[in-house]
Amino acid sequence: MSGTMATSIKKIQRVFPRGRRLHVLRSVAEMRAYQRTFPCWGRTPEVGFVPTMGALHSGHISLMKDALAKHSEVAASIFVNPTQFSAGEDLDKYPRTLDKDLSMLAAAGVSCVFVPQTRDMYPQQDPLCHVEPAAFGSIYEGQARPDFFRGVATVVTKLFNIVQPTTAFFGQKDVAQCVLIQRMVRDLNMPVEIHICETLRDADGLAMSSRNTYLTPVERESANILYQALMAAKHTCETSNSSIPKERVVQAAEAVLKKNPLVTKIEYISVSSQSTMQELEHVDASTGAVLSSAIRLGSVRLIDNVLVGSARNMLSK
Repeated sequence: MSGTMATSIKKIQRVFPRGRRLHVLRSVAEMRAYQRTFPCWGRTPEVGFVPTMGALHSGHISLMKDALAKHSEVAASIFVNPTQFSAGEDLDKYPRTLDKDLSMLAAAGVSCVFVPQTRDMYPQQDPLCHVEPAAFGSIYEGQARPDFFRGVATVVTKLFNIVQPTTAFFGQKDVAQCVLIQRMVRDLNMPVEIHICETLRDADGLAMSSRNTYLTPVERESANILYQALMAAKHTCETSNSSIPKERVVQAAEAVLKKNPLVTKIEYISVSSQSTMQELEHVDASTGAVLSSAIRLGSVRLIDNVLVGSARNMLSK
């Protein structure tokens, strides 16, 4: 254990009065030893789980609060997963703020946090097995980030096996990831219920994200342009009395994005099924759709989505 992590743990242990200490678990063995102090861990609807990559913000804490409202025991995890970053992506510069993260989890009332090292999650340098969500390689986000969904599916499977929650909580902002995990637990018969919680946004509509720290002050002023574009596309869908072609929805979003000179690239605008994330040729508000997009604002990659019609049913009540 590093000196920095040890110092962080001691600080957190002083935050909680006796009996309410946040338990910081640094290995698979420590996580399983902690579980053994709860005879029913994983076998009753009492263990909620919020997996994260750290650099926590209010959106993460809202997930913790949703979990705490439903469960007496809530576990979180902090692990920057290297297998979901493609070559040239921001693994090395991804924000790591462990002291702050632990303080936020302690203040939120989370029971324990699993903070593994890479060697714990991937003990072999060249692992034989992984989880391959083949269909997600063809969706727009899968084409933009070729390694992402395999890395997500594999690490979430590992985390579910280690933490053994009864319920896991994810944010709508990463909607394709949410749909993937929903499908994965069904396909692989995992005894985990998935709750998808609505995206938390800043006052101007920007979806909260750890990567928002990459934005310059000037870029931050324009960063809500993606949400505005998606809302324009949603308005196009919801004001139509009949099914409309995908092209009209995409054009509505493009028209907004192209007005802002800071938008250096529109990677994609997707109109997809809420159950498969495959593209739809037509949109009907009654059947619903996920409208999502990835853009570059300056050099920063932003993603966001809004839900049309019955697609909102994917959100947990």
